[in-house]
Amino acid sequence: MAEARGIIAVDKMGTKVLFLNPVSYATEVVLDGFEKTVHELLVIPETSRAYVPIFGDGIHGRNPNPQHWLCVFDLERRALLTSIDLRPCIAPHTLKIGPDGLIYITCEISAKVAVIDPKINKVVETIDTGSTNSHRLIISPDGTRLYTENEEDATISVIDLRTRKLLGKIETPRPLAGIAISADGQTVVAVDDAEPTLFLIDTKAGRVRGEVRLKDVPKAAQIARYAPDNSMIGVTSLNSDTVSLIDPSFGEQTAIKVGRQPMDMAFHGDELFVPCQGDGSVHVIDIPNRRHKTSFAAGTGCESLAFF
Repeated sequence: MAEARGIIAVDKMGTKVLFLNPVSYATEVVLDGFEKTVHELLVIPETSRAYVPIFGDGIHGRNPNPQHWLCVFDLERRALLTSIDLRPCIAPHTLKIGPDGLIYITCEISAKVAVIDPKINKVVETIDTGSTNSHRLIISPDGTRLYTENEEDATISVIDLRTRKLLGKIETPRPLAGIAISADGQTVVAVDDAEPTLFLIDTKAGRVRGEVRLKDVPKAAQIARYAPDNSMIGVTSLNSDTVSLIDPSFGEQTAIKVGRQPMDMAFHGDELFVPCQGDGSVHVIDIPNRRHKTSFAAGTGCESLAFF
């Protein structure tokens, strides 16, 4: 693994974007002056660019003043490069890069996924999701399918990326809060928003094939993320202040206490970094030994971070 040049962190609660030292974890650069509120993060190391949406001043399902901006950062200069206007799409949230080099981002209130060409920093197309509750998305490893989790609808939208059309929806027993996909593309992991459970969805059959109860996690979880090598999946529970390390077969789990309201995760070597928006802490997990290693302060309350 190449030596990291830095860390970028999205301080959702402080409405800032931070750059941290990758060794000492000290905050070196603070970028301010954003509209409320910065959410989520996509880093493309090959182009030294990072992308942070401006979601609005509320939260999912209660966002009275939705925004329409996607901020583009230069990782070399550690500076805001430009902002992409997504209108007429509003309330942008989760974004991923596809194998085609395009960026796909949920625009929740608009019931759209906006497609952005990062070479020209413009929206080139929009795709219907069939739901104004599409909060997070994931793209299959082969780039043929995109899935959105539609929170209160208790559905997952299935989109064909070749035709950029909505194929249909997969129903789940309860509302959702997060989504991930296995390396072979055969299993979508959907996080249950009502109980501490994961739904395992067979993508070929288009249905839930099983549920996994989260061990030692008393309340519903939030975000699921596979390690880059797919050796494990991390699941945070904002309501339980835990991160769970789960093997890909879902046979072994370890829940580890972190700070208040843990959110998205960043894998870096044999460590997992967990930012906690509730108390401004970031917790470092020793993955091989499945234990808490250390923690440090960053901003008011970061939602996401990434090494570059």
